[in-house]
Amino acid sequence: MSVKSIHIEDALNQKSAFQWVDVRSESEFQKAHIPGAINIPLLTNEHRILIGTCYKQKGREEAVSLGLELVGPKMATLFKQFKEAEVEEKKLLFYCWRGGLRSQISSTIYAWSGQKPNLLLGGYKSFRNFIQSQFSLPLNLKIVSGRTGSGKTEILHLLQKNGAQMIDLEGLAFHKGSAFGGLGYPPQPSTEAYENSLGLTILQLDPAKTVYVENESRLIGYCFMPQEFWDQMQNARIIEVQVGKEIRIKRLIKEYAHFDLQLLLDKTMILRKKLGGQNVNEAVGYLENGEFDKWIDILLVYYDKTYQYSSENNRARATSIDFDWNNSEHEIQKILNLNI
Repeated sequence: MSVKSIHIEDALNQKSAFQWVDVRSESEFQKAHIPGAINIPLLTNEHRILIGTCYKQKGREEAVSLGLELVGPKMATLFKQFKEAEVEEKKLLFYCWRGGLRSQISSTIYAWSGQKPNLLLGGYKSFRNFIQSQFSLPLNLKIVSGRTGSGKTEILHLLQKNGAQMIDLEGLAFHKGSAFGGLGYPPQPSTEAYENSLGLTILQLDPAKTVYVENESRLIGYCFMPQEFWDQMQNARIIEVQVGKEIRIKRLIKEYAHFDLQLLLDKTMILRKKLGGQNVNEAVGYLENGEFDKWIDILLVYYDKTYQYSSENNRARATSIDFDWNNSEHEIQKILNLNI
């Protein structure tokens, strides 16, 4: 019976070879975890509170003893859960917060089946340290910018389809950054979970080649972009795609008009202070009448003004190109061939 310890770099280099098992409590896992991991808590949220209190009042030895008492009755259930977690041609890789008792006990229980489990050295903390180190690595970033409705995210995916590297920052954050940005997405991850996904995405890139990203604020919904990565974006060259307003309105109608009317009304009301009461009232009226083009036209007064203000500050880094959605493949090649 043996447990193999593995460093985070080696584990991530062969990530798909493992079924990652997070044995931390439910709340720890829910806050953030290694993407792709499953949660089989050795100790529940309630157990952790009891042990933490015991540690403060009576010390480590008593806390460890209490932990073993709590785990003891669960061993058969844990063993069964670990066996059920097995995936064909994958090895179980256990981790807790720092690679301490929880993952050591869990991997030992699983080893009783005759299998050879793996244990992540340093636990989740080592993963976090490694992920955070990725954000300061230099990347050859190019920013795809443009007014609301220009189709920047779709452009990124078309660039990827044509062999380019890209990071979909909004897709990772489950939000498009505007008042309507969360529509159609599941609940946003925590900033920590967002960083984990972003870091793993960066890890898969070739830093010698161009990486395209969309022009974003540092805050996307409720997710904060890592400072080091954000700093790199502030120095990157910008490709500003120019798309006519009528086309943008048509694209935005297709993107949002199918959502529940009350939901759209609620999101529109969020912009009352920024649009002004009269404009919001007109926008609401158009929306209730199904005049989506006029509704969006009013909203673009705010969004275009905001974009114009931010783009003025970045003018020295920007190259502007016309983008014709009727000939998108040609336009994508035009972006790829830009020498900036």
